[in-house]
Amino acid sequence: MSFEKPQEIENPTIEEDNAVGLPFNVILFNDDWHSFDEVINQLIKAIHCSFAQARSFAFEVHVKGKSMVFTGDLQQCLKVSSVLEEIALHTQVTS
Repeated sequence: MSFEKPQEIENPTIEEDNAVGLPFNVILFNDDWHSFDEVINQLIKAIHCSFAQARSFAFEVHVKGKSMVFTGDLQQCLKVSSVLEEIALHTQVTS
């Protein structure tokens, strides 16, 4: 009776997802329902910026149709997006 040596089983290589460390962005889109003051106040609340910076973002959204208003990790971006959407502003989180 002959016994063969069992073959070693290789463990599969697991590639780590590096996307977690990448910066994400919050994009704010223009609409026809919110006033400049509403958008400015909500931006100040969401990203803790100055009135001047919030006004600049609001103007860019108005002129270009959208603006990248925040960059950070995914959790931060989701929080910012959530605060902006409290008054039904339209946002998107991108990487």
